[in-house]
Amino acid sequence: MYQENVDMRAICRLREWIKGHPQVLSSDSTAGYQDADMDIVVLERSVSTRLGNLYQKDAESLLPNGHRTASPTDLHPALRTHSSQPLHIPVHRQLKEEEFRTASLPTIPNPFPELCSHPSSPTFSSPHPPSTRDTHVITVFSEDGMRRSLGVRAAVTARDICCQLVDRHRCVDRDTWALVECHPDSALERCLEDHELPVEVQSTWPVNSRNKFIFRKHYAKYEFFRNPQSDGHISPPQTFFPMQMLAGSLEADAGIPQAQLTQNFLNVRSCPEIQGFLHLKEKGKKTWRRLYFFLRRSGFYYSTKGTSKEPRHLQYFADVNESNIYTVTSRKMYNSPTDHGFCVKGVAVTDKRLLCCEDEQSHKCWMTAFRLLKLGPQLCLNYQLSQQKNAQKSWNEPAVGRGPETCLVPMDFSGCTGRVIENPSEASLVAEEEGLAWRQKKGVQRHSLPSLCQDSGLSTAIHKSQPWFHGRISREEAHRLIVQHGHIDGVFLMRESQRTPKSFVLSLSHHHKTKHFLVAPCEEDGQMFFTMDTGQTRFNDLIQLVDFYQINRGALPCSLKHYCTRVSL
Repeated sequence: MYQENVDMRAICRLREWIKGHPQVLSSDSTAGYQDADMDIVVLERSVSTRLGNLYQKDAESLLPNGHRTASPTDLHPALRTHSSQPLHIPVHRQLKEEEFRTASLPTIPNPFPELCSHPSSPTFSSPHPPSTRDTHVITVFSEDGMRRSLGVRAAVTARDICCQLVDRHRCVDRDTWALVECHPDSALERCLEDHELPVEVQSTWPVNSRNKFIFRKHYAKYEFFRNPQSDGHISPPQTFFPMQMLAGSLEADAGIPQAQLTQNFLNVRSCPEIQGFLHLKEKGKKTWRRLYFFLRRSGFYYSTKGTSKEPRHLQYFADVNESNIYTVTSRKMYNSPTDHGFCVKGVAVTDKRLLCCEDEQSHKCWMTAFRLLKLGPQLCLNYQLSQQKNAQKSWNEPAVGRGPETCLVPMDFSGCTGRVIENPSEASLVAEEEGLAWRQKKGVQRHSLPSLCQDSGLSTAIHKSQPWFHGRISREEAHRLIVQHGHIDGVFLMRESQRTPKSFVLSLSHHHKTKHFLVAPCEEDGQMFFTMDTGQTRFNDLIQLVDFYQINRGALPCSLKHYCTRVSL
């Protein structure tokens, strides 16, 4: 109805204009259409192109209320617009009014901070996430204290930063590198997941804090997917989830595989429950209480009466989905009962609950179960993406600088020169023979390497350029480095001995324990050798020793798999 009124008004104005400009129409047409009830269709056919243009300009100048607008020729040249261009409606005034209202209102404290999803402040103020278009500065440190500043956007993930640093410094095993969030003031640190955004994590740090990101290898990041049950040669295999920590007797009696148990953490219906004793630090006190805890998908609980599971005895401790788990790096700061401490940090800055485990195996179990319960499907997706990228990289690029697991071959040193064993069946027979009859022939030198660089003098210093050699560090420092790199079977480093001159120590992780083996020098016929088994197997330098034990387990509890390294940024 409204549109019809507008059309009638336009037609009336057209008629008035035609009466005032009779020269536009021909004389015959003007004489035949003087009647007020003329046929509009016939009139439109007779009107010239000039009349159509004038009608279009005149009709466009009408507003919905019937009034005329200002002519474009009457406006300022800067304000003239074409009919095909949309008009821009300014909204600055509305935004300023909203900002004024927001700024004028006082900030109301949130009476329920545990229900607030924003981790920065327990108030009702609207959060301001980092802009995705702006460039933010992320400073990454290495183990030796060197640092590098990177300009990244807010949408850049921790995996993207690690891949950039790996490609820049030509590192190997990109899926084992991680970005570690370190809090020196509180002696806490945690490994960022691949999908996390470092810009958002950095925005939650307090102002003028010493928190930082560390670029470090972490072999245990996806070890529960890659190898859920480690291979035990001497004793029974150690697992990420010991049977005594699984709630209920069905899972413990059935003895389900660890791979299936890991998959159960991803299933909502068959999710297992972790239980065990933990030491809890009381708030505002220096004392620790030993309580029985339960880790479920619904939350983290502890029993107020022994090991009772009754609902009336369970006390809610923390929300798994809204908390992060950190590793405690200093036992002295909190006076904890053992070295295996961790912290459950909630949404608020002051929401920190310190816990302590009995041993390293239970510590790894609690940490792994917490990660799987919180981000199980996401961790599985991150692992699959890392495997796909590694497969694409190995297909497109030559295998240069790979890890020791792929570049070493089995060799036979029974002769004077040595040879490469190309037959797989022969290689397996030799490995079985070495494992069963390693110490049967004690008086015969069965394994000796040819002297390649005895005369050059490089055998005494060539190992200093290797990434697994860490110089003269203490026993405690070696243990700390192995724990930081994941503390899984096969993580090792070589260091100088502080007790025995001219000797070295091989520090190796096995069954969640750090073991140290002395590498002593021995001399025969004026030539210097290195040995770990009182001269039965002798090596010209430490590089040959490490290469040999990466293939053969020998006298060690497990073969050397992952070395601790430090990269200078």
